Amino acid sequence: MPDTTFKNRRILVVDDEERMVRFIRLNLEHDGFIVMEAFRGTQAIDKIRTGMPDLVLLDVMMPDLDGFEVLRMVREISNLPVIMLTAKGEEDDRIRGLELGADDYITKPFSPRELVSRVKAVLRRTESTAGNLHGLINVDERLKIDFDRHEVWLDNKLVSLRPTEYRLLYHLVQNAGWVITHDQILSNVWGYEYRDQPHYVRLYINYLRKKLEEDPANPKYILTERGTGYRFVDYQRKSNEQTVP
Repeated sequence: MPDTTFKNRRILVVDDEERMVRFIRLNLEHDGFIVMEAFRGTQAIDKIRTGMPDLVLLDVMMPDLDGFEVLRMVREISNLPVIMLTAKGEEDDRIRGLELGADDYITKPFSPRELVSRVKAVLRRTESTAGNLHGLINVDERLKIDFDRHEVWLDNKLVSLRPTEYRLLYHLVQNAGWVITHDQILSNVWGYEYRDQPHYVRLYINYLRKKLEEDPANPKYILTERGTGYRFVDYQRKSNEQTVP
């Protein structure tokens, strides 16, 4: 019986060799993963921001930004799981990748079985410690979110969110209970080139509050941490407190 534990997890494959990307795609899709593709480092950064993958398979050698530079940029803003793809015998590359924050590495050439096994192992490890945003999230009796279906429900009615509003909500909920700085939000939601545009964050936070909060002037979901950034309510902690006798 096939393992469906990680069915529909989004994997971003970053490699400038189209043949390699096709090989990886076929094997991951066979196991129920959703695969996104990028063939350059800059394209990878954009796909990470807009596609919100659950894991990145990142080749070291690319024509514009190499894998190390992409990894460094990712680690400035996110703990997104990253597996580096390195050439056979390049021990220095593996060590450097791990030092920069890679979660694992796979040496080329590799078998389909090894590929899928490594991906599942890293997902299992990271999701067990950091939680995940899969399935229906019950924030409270009013607000329900299903990031797999890209649906937000408020008082049992579907809420229409624009793509940028949805990405902003995703990153807030992904870090529920933790403060996210303006720079982190800008880099994750809009991209590195917008890091000097803090008014974008304030504007879209207001848009989200108007759509989700009962009283936008006194929010209970999206909280302001003055001088720092924003924090989504720690719904998991509240839920646990309610169940303790």
